[in-house]
Amino acid sequence: MHDNQGSWFFIIIAILAAAVVFVPGFKRLGLGPVLGYLFAGFLLGPSTFGVIEDPEEIMPFAELGIVFLMFLIGLELEPRRLWQMRRDIFGLGALQVAVCAAVIMPFPLLFMGDRWQVALVAGLGLALSSTAIVMQIIEERGAMRLPYGQKTFAILLMQDIAIVPLLVIVRLVSPGGEISGGEVVKSIAIALAAIAVIVVAGHYLLTPFFRRLARFGGTEIMTAGALLVVLAAGTAMLSVGLSMAMGAFLAGVLLAESNYRRELEADIEPFRGLLLGLFFVSVGMMIDLALVSKNLALILAAVAFLLAAKWIVVYALVRIFGGDHVTGMKAGLLLSQGGEFGFVLYTTAAAQGVMTQQSASFLIAVVSLSMVSTPLLVRFVGPLLNRKRTVAEPTEDFSDAKGEVLIVGFGRFGQIVSQMLLAAGHQLVILDNDVNRVAEARRFGSRVYYGDGRRLDVLRAAHADRCRMIAVCTAPPEAATAIVELVSEQFPHAKLFARAYDRRHALTLAAKQVDYERRETFDGALRFGRDALVTLGMEADAAKETEILVRKWDRERLELQRLEGLVEGHRKWRDVTPRPYLDQPIDGEIEEADDTEEEMRARVAGTVETPAEAKRR
Repeated sequence: MHDNQGSWFFIIIAILAAAVVFVPGFKRLGLGPVLGYLFAGFLLGPSTFGVIEDPEEIMPFAELGIVFLMFLIGLELEPRRLWQMRRDIFGLGALQVAVCAAVIMPFPLLFMGDRWQVALVAGLGLALSSTAIVMQIIEERGAMRLPYGQKTFAILLMQDIAIVPLLVIVRLVSPGGEISGGEVVKSIAIALAAIAVIVVAGHYLLTPFFRRLARFGGTEIMTAGALLVVLAAGTAMLSVGLSMAMGAFLAGVLLAESNYRRELEADIEPFRGLLLGLFFVSVGMMIDLALVSKNLALILAAVAFLLAAKWIVVYALVRIFGGDHVTGMKAGLLLSQGGEFGFVLYTTAAAQGVMTQQSASFLIAVVSLSMVSTPLLVRFVGPLLNRKRTVAEPTEDFSDAKGEVLIVGFGRFGQIVSQMLLAAGHQLVILDNDVNRVAEARRFGSRVYYGDGRRLDVLRAAHADRCRMIAVCTAPPEAATAIVELVSEQFPHAKLFARAYDRRHALTLAAKQVDYERRETFDGALRFGRDALVTLGMEADAAKETEILVRKWDRERLELQRLEGLVEGHRKWRDVTPRPYLDQPIDGEIEEADDTEEEMRARVAGTVETPAEAKRR
């Protein structure tokens, strides 16, 4: 017994050490943590150093990572939103499984020399994708609410639902595995009944359950309650042939509108991260190096065929269901690999005599390598999909450019400025160097000229010499400063207004003798703070007076900083302004002149303690 305990401790230490070494390294290389876990598992597995001889021993624990992941995803999806996705789940998802299986089936039939039963089970297993890998990538990129994230999630959810029918199919095609239609209907009815029980029980019992725990228990009891709910729902689904992840997801959805949602997320997150990492490690262990090296050409051909076939099929189906080109390409890329349920399906098929153990091992190797390929594809191919299709660069004609105000930059800031001026009846000449933005503006009826405001010939072509005012509304501080320098030198007759990125940039622009500068977030933040004061109980007039006072202090400080320098000006202003909470550096300011650039950025971000904070502490 002690030897067994010692071996398990050694295994745990080995897994943790490998993860600590390889995951940060792979993240540093820009390859993501998933690939680091997979590589660590490959090194620990029986094919290499053999630290863990039987990866299937830890797989049941590792799969809990997927269970907790699906619970957290469910917490972000209200039942109403899930209902809105029903077309993608039951339409797009079901078609993806069926069409991908049909397209993949010929490969094992032609190149592996197997019977149609083997080809059918192989195709169905390879049609499924890895929930763990795909959802981890979506979570890392915050893409759950983006179109491609929603389409991908809907397909994955349908794949989980399809587990029961697929297991029934395996039993049907097994030798002597004929089952009656009544048994099939019974299996499906039991699964639906289990789902209904979880939904009804969750709707009426979960919120009172956690309310009682929050009232009479401590933090550790809330954590225990969350684990109990997740594992109980998962076990209920597992007992009727569905996946544990499906049950956990349903429990999460039912708690999505609960007041305890955020606390449950915080309780489950550490378990999810560790166990999901363990799952990726166990997948890496499943790679049989001897089998791969013996059948290298055929396995690589199978992996390439699988990735290409699923990518094309998913892309086509997403487009049919209303997705655009980028959504289809990204969903196809994410879903192109095989999935962890393939391990279960092929192991079951081998046990029931549908295929040989050798065929099952071959397919498991294909699934494992395809899963390994996904983080690499996302890392190196994914960025290419983010490139927008650019409109051909136009040769601009400024012959009809007539206006008394020239606006350089038609982004979110410039658009609002132009609306104000147009509403007052002024004629504008609007300039922007983003071809796509110019084309989009014209599509909605706005006349925006294409050109770079940093070029003198462009400004002259836009008749800057005739304008009473030139408003520089571009976003990058460096570009805005360059345009300001050019305009102040070449067109001194025009009033020069400029958008400032932050206080430092505002001081830079003031040194360039602009007629007016305004930080892009200053007014919005002041109005935000004023409304917050009213909500907290202050009278509206008093809140307005506070806003006026803060504006006055800000202008005084800005003027002192312009004359004395950023740090010294702030110190002098602070000495004559009796408001201790304004000791805090704001909007790019610093308190100590000898801070490094890195320390200044950290201080602005709130990650470094200021002297005032230290004094209060």
